[in-house]
Amino acid sequence: MAELPVEIVGLHGGQWYGREAEEALQRSDVLVGHARQLALLPPDLPGELVELWGDLDAVLGFTAKRRADGQRTCILAAGDPGFFGIVRLAAARFGPGDLRVHPTPSSIALAFARVGTNWDDALVVSAHGRPLEHAVAAVQEHPKVAVLVSRDQPPEALGQALLAAGCGARQVAVASRLGEADEAVVHTDVPGLAAGTFHPLSVVVVQAPAPQDHQQGMGVRWGVHESAFAHRDGMITKAEVRAVALGKLALPPVGVLWDVGAGSGSVGLECARLAPGLRVFAVERRADEVARLRAHEREAGTGSAGPMHVVEGEAPTALADLPAPDRVFVGGGGLPVLDAVLDRLKPGGVVVATYATLATAATAAERLGQLVQVQVSRGVPIGPDGALRLAAENPVFVCWGPS
Repeated sequence: MAELPVEIVGLHGGQWYGREAEEALQRSDVLVGHARQLALLPPDLPGELVELWGDLDAVLGFTAKRRADGQRTCILAAGDPGFFGIVRLAAARFGPGDLRVHPTPSSIALAFARVGTNWDDALVVSAHGRPLEHAVAAVQEHPKVAVLVSRDQPPEALGQALLAAGCGARQVAVASRLGEADEAVVHTDVPGLAAGTFHPLSVVVVQAPAPQDHQQGMGVRWGVHESAFAHRDGMITKAEVRAVALGKLALPPVGVLWDVGAGSGSVGLECARLAPGLRVFAVERRADEVARLRAHEREAGTGSAGPMHVVEGEAPTALADLPAPDRVFVGGGGLPVLDAVLDRLKPGGVVVATYATLATAATAAERLGQLVQVQVSRGVPIGPDGALRLAAENPVFVCWGPS
């Protein structure tokens, strides 16, 4: 005679979803679950309540024995047991055809519902029995991530690992004990996540922030005037050239950006402001420029403008220990630096480089594919009546690619 199927019912706060789940609970001879789940069940269920959880092999072994004795068995799970849950192990033990699975909304669905945003474009990773490095990499590479944490790796451990990895600015929500009477949602940032103490039964939702100007209701702007940055005797990428370069970079919300030959750091700083989720590395060899960059670095900190990490040294040697970039701005160093950058660029990445001479720019364009000359004349006043004349800036060649 064929054995009875194994029922698996997902619960949140003692609640199940649908008529079939209720029927499974009513007809089961034995219900196996965590003490917290059993305590929330209605008292009129006829089956024997067995507290057994943590060791899933033991849960399945007990279920197999009772099933072999001819009893209808039901395993109580959290949320959707087919989503990083016991269904995978149960199907391997009993076979998919011998399971009857009755899910409720997953903890991920509930977490995003509490945050008030969609999750069809989110990446979901689990830290249950897996290295935290996988979750850290996911947060750094994707703008919207949900992390299932655990008792061994609670939310604050994830925050500490993100800080240690130099993660850019993120908006964080820790949704704990979802569906329970003591459910809680805490909104914070990466430093707050690292410094806090949270319930290990949580989902951590991590999102890249919107551009800083947009958050302040100012609209998105770029190509800030040179006067906004400390610089050496006018040695700075002019605002109009910077605006073109930023447009060609097509900044992603997260990832790694190198500003090579950073000088004043104007390009890297604007990138950090426009896309706070980026990890920005400003590479510069001159000691006086490095001092200015470090001052900017202290001002930017790890707030909504995003961190900027200063790397003192000469490219391409100084690039060796940096994480592979998604975007690179090359403001100095010549063609050897460009070649080194292209060797490290991630697939789908973009490099933008500026040059003062056509010969070098033409050679760079052979490697990158695109070239434009940017020549700007600025209006300057003449005479007491406020009349203007046009003062030409030096032309600059902007090359970019691949795209």
